[in-house]
Amino acid sequence: MADSRRSERPPGPSPAAPARWRSARETAGPRDVRVAVTGTPGPLRDAIAAHLTESAGTVSVRVLDAHMPRAGQRLRDVDVVVLVAASLETGTRRLTPEETARILRAATAVPRLVLVSSAMVYGADPANDLPLAEDAPLLAEERGIAGDLLDIERLVAGQRAQGLTVLRPAMLVGRGADTVFVRHFSAPLLLQVQGSTPAWQFCHVDDLLSAVGYAVAGRVEGAVTVGCEGWLAQETVESIAGLRRLVLPAALAFGTAERLHRLGVSPAPAGELRYVAYPWVVPSTRLLTAGWRPTHDNAAALTELLAAAEAAGGRRGLRETPLSAAGAAVAMVGTAALLRQARRRRRG
Repeated sequence: MADSRRSERPPGPSPAAPARWRSARETAGPRDVRVAVTGTPGPLRDAIAAHLTESAGTVSVRVLDAHMPRAGQRLRDVDVVVLVAASLETGTRRLTPEETARILRAATAVPRLVLVSSAMVYGADPANDLPLAEDAPLLAEERGIAGDLLDIERLVAGQRAQGLTVLRPAMLVGRGADTVFVRHFSAPLLLQVQGSTPAWQFCHVDDLLSAVGYAVAGRVEGAVTVGCEGWLAQETVESIAGLRRLVLPAALAFGTAERLHRLGVSPAPAGELRYVAYPWVVPSTRLLTAGWRPTHDNAAALTELLAAAEAAGGRRGLRETPLSAAGAAVAMVGTAALLRQARRRRRG
């Protein structure tokens, strides 16, 4: 059932493919597709390029740095542009709207464009459907990681009416991921907002790579979500992780996160805390219909995330861990606030 809060449809690509691309796809041989991979530099972009290079159906794959002034000139003879807006690393230099606009101008004549974004653009909310529809409105806050991705998606949707696939993966795991979500699990306690019912869903990078292959081949179009099937309840996550929860009132949790952000202690605005407090589960409907299947389930993906979190915590030490995950900082500050309240009650 659709969420009654959603009255608008998001800006998004047309589901129809242009005749030019359909004709090329139907007549081309198995090694006739030329692909350019550009966007946010880092391990995700490199993994996508390597996967496409090893896949049947591509004759050449070139990797372009979007910030290079002449990068767009090398897009004129390609069949598909894969524009990577998502990242596997916290603090990496992200794709900018200016770079996106430059790539889009250069790729006007390219038959197909695949944008790798994130399901974070739907927003995390206690009233979200489980799962959300792929064409649900984009209700994320207009700042932080999700805000940056929203800006890029709007730019792309405004320039590409056809020949566009937007991939929106759930919480990414694997391939050395060091995201805010990995760091959330480096904290000694898992933060939970009072009255919330979290629903944890992951997307292994290997499954995202195979989804990129489907998009490059034109087997899926429009808004396409990617993730493990189903989700895990908070109790299951705590059992697998061997961690206990810290339950804080929403006002204290979000207020603390915002204060830490304003003070520069945490680069994550309070809105990003919602992604570990409220559900944003997606269904992979179009991919599943096309024959794609995830190779990882949520429990296996969480286990891999926990190993990455342990390794990251060991490298930095929990005391030296940058508080990029708002939840880790709020958990520690919130604990101190609760202890102060308890002491005041005992004295009073």
